[in-house]
Amino acid sequence: MKAIVLSAGQGRRLLPLTSELPKCLLTLDRRRTVLQVQLETLARCGFSRALVATGFGAEHIESHLTSLRIPGLHIETVYNPFFAMSDNLMTCWITRAAMNEEFVLLNGDTIFEDEVLHRLLESAHDPVTVTTDRKHDYDDDDMKVALDGHGRVLAIGKTLAPEVVGAESIGLLGFMGSGPKLFLEGLDRAVRRPGAMRRWYLSVIHELAEDDGVVGTTSIEGLWWREIDASKDLSLAREEWLERGASAA
Repeated sequence: MKAIVLSAGQGRRLLPLTSELPKCLLTLDRRRTVLQVQLETLARCGFSRALVATGFGAEHIESHLTSLRIPGLHIETVYNPFFAMSDNLMTCWITRAAMNEEFVLLNGDTIFEDEVLHRLLESAHDPVTVTTDRKHDYDDDDMKVALDGHGRVLAIGKTLAPEVVGAESIGLLGFMGSGPKLFLEGLDRAVRRPGAMRRWYLSVIHELAEDDGVVGTTSIEGLWWREIDASKDLSLAREEWLERGASAA
């Protein structure tokens, strides 16, 4: 399997920690960065190839990857020269050459336990599978998901009405069978539209769900994961990461 990791963003809400380093290079403990933890998780789950999409602080990411030794995982990078003026739709489009076969797409600020990825791989029977979790309340930052009675995606976005929200996307998707082709076609349509530079790639998933009904979900309720957007997220992730390490020991 191949994984594509979107790590082009700076993480402005984490300033001043990200004044020079992108947030994927912030550390969870004294040794491991967010990106390293992601790549090690991929390797443990059987992935042999990873493409890291860079942008802000690309030279730091490339230097970091040169120093890493993750057995069994071949790592490459691709640079998004539009990172300062674009959102992750354009970063996905930059990586499109790597989407010629089945792959997993991972946001560069999401970390999780191995079982999350195992569950996605075991249950990704639809062309596109969105990994989801549930909670009592969803805030403005959550990428909300509306579901039908069979767990398929009806809509996805940050502005869905509260009464239709059934889950949130954690930023981990699988593209199997016809999924890569459908996503590539959707990306091509999306980047040709006005305002494409400021759109999320999940807007393409939203359109696929509306038009083709090909987007399923995998629920990871009860499993551990964290998205790191702001300083409080980083503090919580670090605390829980250390606790999990101590428990494992």
